[in-house]
Amino acid sequence: MLQKAFAVTLDPSTSLENHTGSWRTLRPVNVFKLPPCNKQCPAGENIQQWLYYAGQGDYEQAWRILTEENPFPACMGRVCYHTCEGKCNRGLLDESVGINSVERFLGDYALEHNLAFKRPTRESGKKVLIIGAGPAGLSAAYHLRRFGHSVHIVEQGKEAGGMMRYGIPVYRLPRDILDKEIKRITDMGVTIECGRKVEDIEAEKAKGKYDAVILGLGAGISQNTDIPEGDTNHILNALKVLGQIETTGDIKIARKVAVYGGGNTAVDVARSLRRFGAEPIIVYRRNRDKMRASEEEMAAAEAEGVQVKWLSTIAGASKDSLKIEKMVLDENGSPKPTGEYEELPADAVVLALGQNVDQSAISKLKDLKFEKDSIIVNPETLETSVKGIFAAGDCASRDRTVTHAIGMGKNAARAVNAYLKGKVYKKMPKHEDAKFEDMHPWYYSEAPKTMRPELEMARRTSTFDEVQHGLTEENAIFEARRCLSCGNCMECDNCYGVCPDNAIIKLGPGKGYEFNYDYCKGCGVCAQECPCGHIAMVPEKI
Repeated sequence: MLQKAFAVTLDPSTSLENHTGSWRTLRPVNVFKLPPCNKQCPAGENIQQWLYYAGQGDYEQAWRILTEENPFPACMGRVCYHTCEGKCNRGLLDESVGINSVERFLGDYALEHNLAFKRPTRESGKKVLIIGAGPAGLSAAYHLRRFGHSVHIVEQGKEAGGMMRYGIPVYRLPRDILDKEIKRITDMGVTIECGRKVEDIEAEKAKGKYDAVILGLGAGISQNTDIPEGDTNHILNALKVLGQIETTGDIKIARKVAVYGGGNTAVDVARSLRRFGAEPIIVYRRNRDKMRASEEEMAAAEAEGVQVKWLSTIAGASKDSLKIEKMVLDENGSPKPTGEYEELPADAVVLALGQNVDQSAISKLKDLKFEKDSIIVNPETLETSVKGIFAAGDCASRDRTVTHAIGMGKNAARAVNAYLKGKVYKKMPKHEDAKFEDMHPWYYSEAPKTMRPELEMARRTSTFDEVQHGLTEENAIFEARRCLSCGNCMECDNCYGVCPDNAIIKLGPGKGYEFNYDYCKGCGVCAQECPCGHIAMVPEKI
C-alpha cells in the first residue's frame, strides 16, 4: 500500500526501472531563470553568459556573445548608464558586479586584436533603407546585414554616429573608438551616405526599390523656452554648443554661463564649457533626488567645479545677470513657484531642456500616426501605421538613451527580417526572474567592486582627454568572476559533490548536469547547495 500511495508517473526521458521513485515526494529539475541584469538591459544583452566567458579568460567568445545583441561594446562600456548594475543581485551581498567596466574591456580587447564581424554567408536579395546613422540606425543595419539583407543608410550629418558623435563629449567617448566600431559594421557591407537629408521617404523608397524602411531619426532639435532678455544677452541651445565643439574643437563663450536644465545633456554641456575656462552653473527647477541626469555624471561635474542652483528657474535675463525665481516641490514632487527672486551673475545661458525630433520628412508620410513628437509603432514589431515602414530610437520612444536606441534598432531589424519573409515577428517568451532569495551564495567571500581609474583632476578641466580609464586584464577577470550566475548553471560541481546517492551526471564542459532518477531519493541537498538557484524541487506526479 505504501508503494502504491507514492507511485509516480515517469516522464518518457526517465528510466523504466525507477528504483527510488517510491521514496520521493519531490524531484530535482534544472530550471533556467532570467538574471536581473539581462532583464534590465535595454539592448537585451545576455550579460550573465558573456560574463561567464570573460571570467574564463575567453575574451573573444565573450565579445561574440555580447555582440549578438549589441555591436558597440567599446562605446557602450563608456557611455551606457549601466542600470543593469542597479538590479544586480550581487549588490544584495556586497556590491554589484562592474558589468559596464567588463563590457568596455571586451570592446577594447576586440579593437586591439582586430576582431571583425562575420559577413553573411548568403545574400537574401532584399534591400532595406535606413534613415539616420545614429545608434538605432546603425544597430538595425548591423542586425539586418547578419540576416543577409542589403542595407543602405542615409544620414544628414557630415559623419555617422548621430548623438553618439554630436551629443556626447569626447572626454566620455573618444571618436577613434566610435569610428572603429562603425567601420566594423560597414566592413560587413553596409553602406552609409552622409551629408544628405531625405525629404520624401516614399519617393526615396520607390526610387531605390527598397523592400522596407527603418526610421532611425534622433532627437536633434533642442527645446526652447521664452526667457525675457536684454538685447546683449546670449542665449544658446545645448546641442548647437556640443555640435560646434565636436566639429571645430573650440567655442567662444562668456566666462559666467548658466546651463538651464537637469538632464545628462545639461551636465555634458557644463563639463565641456568648464574645459574651455568657463564657470558654468546649472540652474534646475527640482532638487538632486529628482534630477534626470546620471548620479555618476553629476558627481563628476561637481568634482570638476560645476555648480548647481537647485530649486530654481530663470524668470528673466539682462546683460550680465539672470532673474532667478525660487521653487518648492509639492507633495507629488512637482516644482511650484514661490514668488521669491534673486539675481545670479551670468553673461550667457545655454538651454538644455530636452530634445525633439525633426519631423519635416516623416510628416509627409500619409497615414503616419504620432503621439506628441514620437511615431506610434506596434510595440512588438515596431512597424508604423504605414505598411513596410518601421521606426526605432528617439523618433519612436520617450526613453532617449543610446542603449535603448540600440535595443530598438535590433528589434526593428528582426521585425523587418520577418516582414521580408512574409511573417510577423514575435519576441521570444522570457524565463521567470532569478531572485536573490532563491539563491544560496554562501560560497562567495566578500569581494569589493573594482573601481576604474580616472584622469587626474588637474587635467580634467583643461583637456578633453578621456576621463575614465578601463580595467586591466587581471581586474576584468576578477570583476567578471564576481558574477553570481543568477538562475543559470555555472558548473561549479557543488551538486555533483554533495549528492549522497551519486545521482548527478556530468555532461561535459558547457553542457551542465542531469539527474539519474533511478538513484535520486529526492533529498533536495543538490538544490540547497546550488549557489545559482538553478535547481528546483518539484512535486512527483502521484
